[in-house]
Amino acid sequence: MFRSTLLALSNNPWLRERAVRAGFVRRSVSRFMPGERVEDALAAAASLQQRGMASMLTKLGENLTGVADAAEIRNHYLDVLDRVSAAGLSAQISVKLTQLGLDLDQGLCLRNLESLIDHAGERDNFVWIDMEGSTYVDRTLELYRRARQRSTRVGIALQAYLYRTESDIATLLPFNPAIRLVKGAYLEPPAVAYPRKADVDERYFALACRLLSHSMRDRAVRVQIATHDRLLIDRVGAFISGQDISHECYEYAMLYGIQRSLQQHLVQSGHRLRVLISYGEQWFPWYMRRLAERPANVWFVVRNFIGG
Repeated sequence: MFRSTLLALSNNPWLRERAVRAGFVRRSVSRFMPGERVEDALAAAASLQQRGMASMLTKLGENLTGVADAAEIRNHYLDVLDRVSAAGLSAQISVKLTQLGLDLDQGLCLRNLESLIDHAGERDNFVWIDMEGSTYVDRTLELYRRARQRSTRVGIALQAYLYRTESDIATLLPFNPAIRLVKGAYLEPPAVAYPRKADVDERYFALACRLLSHSMRDRAVRVQIATHDRLLIDRVGAFISGQDISHECYEYAMLYGIQRSLQQHLVQSGHRLRVLISYGEQWFPWYMRRLAERPANVWFVVRNFIGG
């Protein structure tokens, strides 16, 4: 109920307008993103790299409604790839297809995506496609398959809480995909997604083991274990050790500012870690989804409010 309420509020225009101006909210957001400018994100990526962590950069915002807006986002990411290359950063980009025009025209979206993938290839880099709400899954998977046939420089996020994800993985494996496995952060009906956390955790573990087993047999498959759940990380880690899976077959992925001590522990233990750094002005829906993911995040906001 608590999680559902926060996710519902993430799309409330009245709350968004007021929350983004509230000082205590902006202070709490700074824990989860280094700033609104791309320069802030690049500086954070450089700092993480000094501590042995790679990164992904994503500009917040989704469901753009204009062709020019989609072109602006495409050009923004092209510039980010150039700046990452010039700075010598181990930083990839992660983009939502609704930022590239998926709500407008699927062909337009694919052309924008292909521009990013081609440019990433020229810069020896990589493009991740974020997964959005369940109504976008089929179109997102279709565009990923088409993009994957064009290049190996593209990966996709899949959400463990959707009932369909197991079968989606089966259809993608012949493409030797790159898959970032996440739990899922959108408000979905019980007919579409597991409503209970315990069930989501079990599905996540089962899907992670399947992907890792396949990756162990075929190094062309890339796997990102994207979770902040320490118990799940321990279970997946035990599976990796028990199956003697090489660290080259996978990497962990976490969000900037969350479970920082665990991030450092994973790196010090010899695991590869990539931190997703978000930036931009359209942070409110994303921020509310972060609060819904972990109750500890809410208490952090409460402490900021009391302290302010």
